[in-house]
Amino acid sequence: MTVEEIPQAPGERSRTPPASKIAWTLIALSLVSINLRPAITTVAGSMGQLEQGLGINARMLPLLAALPVLAFGISAPCGPWLARRLGAGRAVALAMLMLAAALTARVLLPALMLPGTFLAGMAIMTGSVLLPQIVKANKGNGWWTGLCSMGFGLGAALGAGLIQPLQHVLGGSLQGALAMWAIPAVLGAALILRHGDRRAGPVDPGTGVSPSRGYVSGSPTADAERPRAARALRYQATAWAVTAFFGLQAMLYFAVTSWLTVFLVSIGLAAGDAAALLAWFSVAGLPASLLAPVLASRPAVLKIMAPGLGVLVAAALLGVLAGPAELQFLMVGVLGVVQSAGFGLALALVVLRSTGPQTAGKLSAMSQGLGFALASLGPLGAALLHDVTGGWDAAFWALAGVAMLLALAGYFAVNGRIVSVEEGTVPAGEARLAGVGS
Repeated sequence: MTVEEIPQAPGERSRTPPASKIAWTLIALSLVSINLRPAITTVAGSMGQLEQGLGINARMLPLLAALPVLAFGISAPCGPWLARRLGAGRAVALAMLMLAAALTARVLLPALMLPGTFLAGMAIMTGSVLLPQIVKANKGNGWWTGLCSMGFGLGAALGAGLIQPLQHVLGGSLQGALAMWAIPAVLGAALILRHGDRRAGPVDPGTGVSPSRGYVSGSPTADAERPRAARALRYQATAWAVTAFFGLQAMLYFAVTSWLTVFLVSIGLAAGDAAALLAWFSVAGLPASLLAPVLASRPAVLKIMAPGLGVLVAAALLGVLAGPAELQFLMVGVLGVVQSAGFGLALALVVLRSTGPQTAGKLSAMSQGLGFALASLGPLGAALLHDVTGGWDAAFWALAGVAMLLALAGYFAVNGRIVSVEEGTVPAGEARLAGVGS
């Protein structure tokens, strides 16, 4: 029995949030997700101006680029910790306010550029790990996760694409163009504070429905249910599979975004055209990042999609490697689609393969914290292979191998037992819970 088949007691429908509440919650989640990349991509888009515009020492620029990923790995546990004390919505609101403060401070006082960027990375990770928990608490479906996933990509594209136009509008002020992103962060904090929290109540004695658990007790399938004690994530194979999937897709993403333009220039494209194709890589993937979680909410599709995406990413990488310069618009676009779908699926797996909001929050922290630590090896490994071999063939083949490992992680993520850190009962047919909220 899926969630949609759960019978409702009289008055149950009256407790369903009104459409306006759902709409505002979706708007809040979307705005928060859009805020979770510009702090990084605005700096990347203005890297050549930082030394002159803000007095940043050129030798500090590689560290500036690495700080957000370092902050991601260190601060991942902060989200669930704050959520237990404040509630997920308030915790995300606090993270958005911290992000706004960091974005402002790092440009008003250039000496705070490095610590401000690190603080921004911590705020981003705190908000990022809690989005799946809020989706799970609201019993959101694949469209909810898809909107969050697309928000990440849209924010990344807007951050990189608007830095120069904003600077022009503000009379050439790089500080102002960078600090402007504090405004949507504050707005996101206000909206998520008002619409982000939804407390899960106890099991309804009339229906057996536990809002936070997504399964039925006392239903016709109750005899198939069995008690489960709380278990740490590190003892659950599916949690490791989801973490591996998240980390491997992120590793591929960071490797591609770090070196794609350099590769394209090496095969004869002009630097400006290569930069435009990198932007196209992000834009082409936006629809896929929205639709991937929606498709994944169907269990039959998920079982094929999770391993299948890894194979498609491998094929797309080799297509970019083998394709002539004239076909790179198509090849890069295909790569953008499948890689963005991978990110959307990674977020969806956190929601679909967890029993409730608390588990989703902890699984999100584990998968993103360890996943981003793993992802940091991607750009470094690709650069090392390029330096050793003097070309890009070995790097692309190695990344294709990583994509095949992604397929393997996807297979185990969707075929293992559902993840739970809460005491309670879990139906014997756990795999069917992959479709929760579909």
